[in-house]
Amino acid sequence: MSRRQTFDIAVRATATLGEGPTWDPTTRRLIWVDVLAARVHTYDPATGHRTTLATEQHIGAAKPRAGGGLVVNLRDGIGLYGADGGFRWLVRDATPGRRGNDAAVAPDGSLWAGTMRYDEAPGGGTLARIAPDGARAEVLPDVTVSNGIGWSPDGRLMYYTDSPTRRIDVFDVPDVDGGRGPAEVSGRRPFARIEEGAGFPDGLCVDAEGAVWVALWDGGAIRRYVPDGTLDRVVDLPVPRPTACAFGGPDLSDLYVTSARVGVDPSAAPLAGSVLVVPGAGRGSAQPAFAG
Repeated sequence: MSRRQTFDIAVRATATLGEGPTWDPTTRRLIWVDVLAARVHTYDPATGHRTTLATEQHIGAAKPRAGGGLVVNLRDGIGLYGADGGFRWLVRDATPGRRGNDAAVAPDGSLWAGTMRYDEAPGGGTLARIAPDGARAEVLPDVTVSNGIGWSPDGRLMYYTDSPTRRIDVFDVPDVDGGRGPAEVSGRRPFARIEEGAGFPDGLCVDAEGAVWVALWDGGAIRRYVPDGTLDRVVDLPVPRPTACAFGGPDLSDLYVTSARVGVDPSAAPLAGSVLVVPGAGRGSAQPAFAG
């Protein structure tokens, strides 16, 4: 196992709860959100240009759509922004005291969206699959803090974190109609366990070699686990609450990391809430856009 501490500041910010970095290969921009500030941010590393979109509700994630625009995981369900900026609801699923959290787009172009209660009550969250036409299928009920979601390069494994469990779990993705189809998953089992005192697993991504990178909330680090679950690498960071990571850049070799300022003493961690980048961390895989 190796440790690495080389990083740059991609976006110096004071996000309350920065989350969900996503590389958009079409626009060559990084998309990320500030959950509690209800903002979607973009960043172009080639020019430094940044944009901000205010949403009407707290937002857990924002992902590119195949036809342009964004799909967003909001407090009361899943919404769509068109390329022209217009908004409409795709799924309304309002539950008092609950909000959308992390989300990811599966190989088939569906959105897998998590929820959690604001008070983090055990079993108060879910993980659901949202089809491009808006059909919603609940995959996992009774989770607590639904977080990182990712698929192996061949699409046959899905990785998932319910943060308080201190585990990254892995599922089998069965063939559907002769092709890879993540409408159902099975065989849930632990992939990696985070030891007491090392933080909680938050957002994750899977690289081109099938290794899982995970952000450790209250752990101040990113970890890389190879496909057999062995810890391979630790990237120490100057923020105690990194929230998620994603590969981006022209060759998908730079690892972008969002972070949170909530609950952090800014005098001890002045970069908390910023987006950091680990140049040349590895080799990512292009992520699909939402097909709806």
